[in-house]
Amino acid sequence: MSKKLCGTNYPLSICFVVVNEFCERFSYYGMKAVLTLYFLNYLEWDKDLSTAVYHAFSGLCYFTPILGALIADSWLGKFKTIIYLSFVYVIGHVVKSVGAIPTVGNKDSHIALSMVGLILIAFGTGGIKPCVAAFGGDQFDEEHMKERQKFFSIFYMSINAGSLLSTLITPILRGDVKCFGHDCYALAFGVPAALMMVALAVFIAGSSLYKRSPPQGNILLQVCNCIGFAIKNRWKSSKSDPKR
Repeated sequence: MSKKLCGTNYPLSICFVVVNEFCERFSYYGMKAVLTLYFLNYLEWDKDLSTAVYHAFSGLCYFTPILGALIADSWLGKFKTIIYLSFVYVIGHVVKSVGAIPTVGNKDSHIALSMVGLILIAFGTGGIKPCVAAFGGDQFDEEHMKERQKFFSIFYMSINAGSLLSTLITPILRGDVKCFGHDCYALAFGVPAALMMVALAVFIAGSSLYKRSPPQGNILLQVCNCIGFAIKNRWKSSKSDPKR
């Protein structure tokens, strides 16, 4: 039986999920808040290239949830998927931050590190996106529907709070703090990296409290298999009976 918050039907484990989501959203939107300026001012790209890379990164972040859902539903389950892809997420942030340090290599290495970091971040944030909210909902017993609904309100409030604070704080870190004689992009990316480390640490800290559902297969794969089976049978029947 899962531990409850004092005098309520709320599982104690949801505290770790909410804090994890707050820190993760802070890290993502904080990094993204200064990303275009980083391209323009630090990497010295033109506006067209900066805009193209920015939107390519955003598009990848919204495509990778499909992969995260497939991994969680068909193979690892939500808990392990969040853990493993959060490590990828953290590595991406660290690589991105190192790429913003002027004394590390030349401009080509800065570009390479930045692109590798962004790809890892996209796979990390997209991979855990379909899992965290569902994992939080799994913590509740079926008879506690009202508590589950309130949890999702708190959960999405933590998303908005993390994104709001990060978009206010990281531009200040970039512009008001100077390092290496320039705007401190390394710090502006480093703080979100630190918050993602906190998010991972908090989530792992609640491991003993979580209710974990085993992977039960992905509905998207089942639909695709069904369509493929129907097309295959249709093709076979048309060959055996041309009149059909």
